[in-house]
Amino acid sequence: MMVIRSLNVGLPAKELFFGKEIITGICKKPIMGPVHLWKGGFDGDGVADLKHHGGLDKAICVYGSNHYPHWKEILKRVLPPAPFGENLSLSNLDEATVCIGDIFQAGTAIVQISQPRQPCATLAARYGRGDMVKLVVDSGRTGCYFRVIEEGIVEIGNALILKERDHHGISVSFANRIFHHDRKNREGIEKVLAIDALSASWREAFIKLRAVA
Repeated sequence: MMVIRSLNVGLPAKELFFGKEIITGICKKPIMGPVHLWKGGFDGDGVADLKHHGGLDKAICVYGSNHYPHWKEILKRVLPPAPFGENLSLSNLDEATVCIGDIFQAGTAIVQISQPRQPCATLAARYGRGDMVKLVVDSGRTGCYFRVIEEGIVEIGNALILKERDHHGISVSFANRIFHHDRKNREGIEKVLAIDALSASWREAFIKLRAVA
């Protein structure tokens, strides 16, 4: 069972990463106690790059705390809080077993997986690694995004209780593989596009893939 190990929020701010100044909301801080989750995300949270982050389809960024040991070894450093800019650090997140469209209860809120998390240049800048995006994609440890089906109160220690498994059964790992490594796989592209719950941005990206597959 996935359990919330850390709930993290933060508003966009000016950050200095290895000599490069960026306005970003990636440096989120853990907070204790219950937090209200709205359709657009948690109280006190925000993103700077609205083109690639945030919005109703990507209201919550989720990452597996079980992946942290891997990154400590790769990056050779102590990880900061919410090292991937995630709102929820979850124990036992397995991208190979959770599916796009799966619906969970978290506290009193109901949430749904909408797409894999797509690593970005800001993450690379945070760690001073030009290869960070490739490292994340190749590892398969991408995390994912949730949309909010029903608003509610969420806090550390809440388990994510599976309420409904999407009937297409397309895992986050499968979608990642097609998008990043198997872009000519027409059958795989169609399987992902068949998911009603797929985010608008990934649907658009897969329609473009289909056109050239």
